[in-house]
Amino acid sequence: MGAFLVAAGSACVEQRRNNMKAIEVDTLSFTYKDGTTKALDGIKFAQERGEMVVLMGHTGAGKSTFSRCLNRLIPHFHRGNYSGEVRILGNSIGDKRVHDLVGEIGLVFQDFESQLFSTNVELEVAFGPENLCLPREEIRERIAEALQLVRLKGFETREPASLSGGEKQRLAIASILAIKPKIVVMDEPTTDLDPQGKLEIFSVARLLKSQGYTVLFIEHEAEAVLETDKIVIMDGGRVVTEGEPYQILKDVELLENHGIRPLQIAKLFQETDEPSFPLTVEETLKVFQKREWKISDEKYTSLLKKEEQQHKGYGNKIIEVDALEYVYPGNIKAVDDISMEIRQGEFLAIIGQNGSGKTTLVKHFNGLLKPCKGEVRVSGQDTKGKYVSQLGKTVGYVFQNPDHQIFADTVEEEVAFGPRNLGIPGEKISLFVEEALKDVELEGYEKRDPFSLTKGERQRVAIASILAARPQVLILDEPTTGLDYREQKS
Repeated sequence: MGAFLVAAGSACVEQRRNNMKAIEVDTLSFTYKDGTTKALDGIKFAQERGEMVVLMGHTGAGKSTFSRCLNRLIPHFHRGNYSGEVRILGNSIGDKRVHDLVGEIGLVFQDFESQLFSTNVELEVAFGPENLCLPREEIRERIAEALQLVRLKGFETREPASLSGGEKQRLAIASILAIKPKIVVMDEPTTDLDPQGKLEIFSVARLLKSQGYTVLFIEHEAEAVLETDKIVIMDGGRVVTEGEPYQILKDVELLENHGIRPLQIAKLFQETDEPSFPLTVEETLKVFQKREWKISDEKYTSLLKKEEQQHKGYGNKIIEVDALEYVYPGNIKAVDDISMEIRQGEFLAIIGQNGSGKTTLVKHFNGLLKPCKGEVRVSGQDTKGKYVSQLGKTVGYVFQNPDHQIFADTVEEEVAFGPRNLGIPGEKISLFVEEALKDVELEGYEKRDPFSLTKGERQRVAIASILAARPQVLILDEPTTGLDYREQKS
């Protein structure tokens, strides 16, 4: 009898454990220290164990703030006025510290570079398991497994600083996966990834779900989220709606109203009389075949002729590249035998996967890098004999990460720095700053601290700081990375 009661009791405990939600949030509110607006305003949220949920919303909607409440970075690290309750795997975390939750929930930061610090990839991934005091052999197994999942096998001895932005992001994810938390929260993990890289990260997330992990994805882009269990939309620090992916993603107006870019296919078919428009490429192909839609040869030819006319209107060569090669330490060839030319007035897009050499190439245009072989000429002059300060008068470069470029105490000082260092007279500097801020729609921000702004606003400050120097060539290195739909359009 006693054995039966013990068995029955164990079964009840197991059943309660299985019925526990992974994440439960009740009337959660938070206002940052010295802030006047609630970053979170009475949020209620629930996620089942083993479920994959995507949390969407524009920049400033409260998504990142919410994620930091789940592992107690708020209120222990980010101070402010905090109220409400968070339960992880059925247990209230109100009396927990960040380190108490390491085995329960892992957070991949949006700013992945703030999460990386080791001298090579292997040590970076090993840091978490080592601090759990795991056996050496298990640590090795976890490193290998995590790097395999994020497509970084073979990168073990590489320095994180030598990786592309997308590779660094995948490394940050691997460092969390190696700890094997039960819940994985990814704060916009696809920010710096190319389309293929984004699909691979979502593939990793689906694999984690299939292995029993609970996955919370934070995103502001609608790509590749169709196979998740649920989409939750935040705005103004609140959950405004939630539902199945197909239900949410077909509502183009809903997404646009909350600053989320709709799927291009949904946006296109919204303008047609198609009663039930598709969301995937496969579904779209079936509709095209059914309707017998074809591309107009006449319109296509017209576009080609228009493009030819534009080329005839370009000016003299301003950048020339001949047989350029560049090799990073460790014999890593980033650019291999590239030849090209750019003319005045030309609008050129350089596209390619993460790690394909795009940033390495354009850093040669203003002298940040010098060719290992070959030649780069700006306005007819070889860059090898020129300083960055000299080339900067002709070529302006906006970094992919604005925080690598911003340093001044106010927006006005930041934007004035370039023209001042070029020796432009003081009366003109004020005019150039005013016009640059107007171009990027930041009028009235002159006295603001750049680091108090959103990433999208900081990106625009970085662009304004280059525009104010009036270069002949403006290079924008993935300027929309990490920005929401509204910010990308602006």
